[in-house]
Amino acid sequence: MTRIHPGADPDCPHCAGLGAVVVRDGEVALAKRCTCLRSCPKCHDTGWISAGDGPFARRARCTCTALTRRLERFESAQIPARHAASTRASFKPTEARQAAALVAVSAWLDAYRPREENRGMVLFGDVGRGKTHLMIAMLRELVFRYGVSVRFVEFSHLLADLKSGFDHGQGSARLIDPLVKVDVLAIDELGKGRNTEFEGTVLDELVSRRYNAAGTILATTNYAPGTATGKAIANPAAVALGAAAPPALVDRVGPRVNSRLQEMCDFVQVVGADWRERTRELRRAH
Repeated sequence: MTRIHPGADPDCPHCAGLGAVVVRDGEVALAKRCTCLRSCPKCHDTGWISAGDGPFARRARCTCTALTRRLERFESAQIPARHAASTRASFKPTEARQAAALVAVSAWLDAYRPREENRGMVLFGDVGRGKTHLMIAMLRELVFRYGVSVRFVEFSHLLADLKSGFDHGQGSARLIDPLVKVDVLAIDELGKGRNTEFEGTVLDELVSRRYNAAGTILATTNYAPGTATGKAIANPAAVALGAAAPPALVDRVGPRVNSRLQEMCDFVQVVGADWRERTRELRRAH
């Protein structure tokens, strides 16, 4: 990744020249300045450089100030502490189809253009395949590579926060408005929940407002795109026996939200071994 601060060590083993490291802080991941940072050779930490010659030359902000803004934006992202180390480099595909998802994510990041309308991406697949890992890696690079504002939200947690706010006489705008305004919104566990009318209303408002604002959405879901099955709740036994199909994403989010997601986003399947099960096997082996 491109060095942001001119005083960062390009050979630093901790930040690889980025100038920032990501650490766990309670429930969230925070970014802080790396210990390798030295005084900025351009502005000597004043934050300003001369844009010309002479005592009255115009001054401009030094590039080193971008690091402070990006640290602040990473803090605002509300990325879970568990994913402090989730990067593209730390995503280790176990098979070619899983590697294809990483290639798709990399291509999306290369094609992203700040201050322009960008298509989003929905990562879908079974539990434990690394969907959230990849989405967090995308958010991380959006902040440090492009300097844009991002926000991570786990949908069931958003619902809980909204209900808590209602209990205290607070409206939904307090939580929804900031999610509409960020450059990129990442929704984890799309379609998770009890499929109640309240859940559908919240999701419809959020996606519709992002749609109308031409905002970029990233999301993860366990439900595949496709034709509606007519059943929003799966019968695990029937699905396991092959006697019934699992719900499709449209069954879980409704045709209106599904249609808008199809228009706004590319859908990428993430397959491969269950990362959590693989981790448990490695622990047992040692």
